Parts: sequence; structure tokens; C-alpha cells
Amino acid sequence: MTTHAASAAETGGATLAPHPGASSEEQRARILTSLSDDKAEEIIEIDLRGKSAIGDFMVICSGRSTRQVSAIAAKLVERLKRDLGVTARIEGKETGDWVLIDTGDVIVHVFRPEVREFYQLEKMWLPADQQPGATA
Repeated sequence: MTTHAASAAETGGATLAPHPGASSEEQRARILTSLSDDKAEEIIEIDLRGKSAIGDFMVICSGRSTRQVSAIAAKLVERLKRDLGVTARIEGKETGDWVLIDTGDVIVHVFRPEVREFYQLEKMWLPADQQPGATA
């Protein structure tokens, strides 16, 4: 056990460092599978490598209700921990309108459709020719 992990275990805190064997691509693949398994809708992935220091990938999706949004997020965090040893930070699960999951390498936004439409994160992060509904 590393010093940081041992210290976190002693104090009851969780270490948030990604598992050494779980690359951002592995995390992204597991996230996409989990979202698909849980019937997330309109899943969009955005490659942030070379564009932002916040992470390597961003994934945006929708759930049909607050209950489904919260469940999608909870299962995703559980699967990342179980399958890859990645401890993710999660915010917004209690309300279920917009849940943010951050693994350090991949940022996942799970929205109710109305909230997703209001914030339109895709417009901020995707080039115009890759926007949903854009014609090439």
C-alpha cells in the first residue's frame, strides 16, 4: 500500500488517484459499456486530449428521469471501482437532474433531458461540424 493510500485508509478518506493499470482509454471504454448497459440515451463522447487539462475524455448522456439518472451514475461509479479499481468523485446524485462523475481522466455528465437541453454542454465542447444535428 502506498503512503498516500495508507494515510487515507487510516483517516477514513478515499484515495482518488486512478488505478495504475486503468488508462483513460480503458476507463472510457468501461464507462461507455456501463452507460449502454443501463440504457443511457444520446451518449456523446468528446476527446479532450490536447484541448484541455481537465481530463482526456468527456462523456455526456441522458436518463429519462431523476431516478434513472441517479441509478446510471451510481452503477457507473460502482463498476469503475469493481472492474478497474478507479475511485471516482460524484456530485449531484441526490437530486438526479445533473450528475457529474470525475475519474481524473474521464468526466461524465448524466442529465435529465430538459437539463441537458438547457446547459447544452455539447455546444461548448464539440466543433460545429460535430454538433448533434449538424450536417456535413
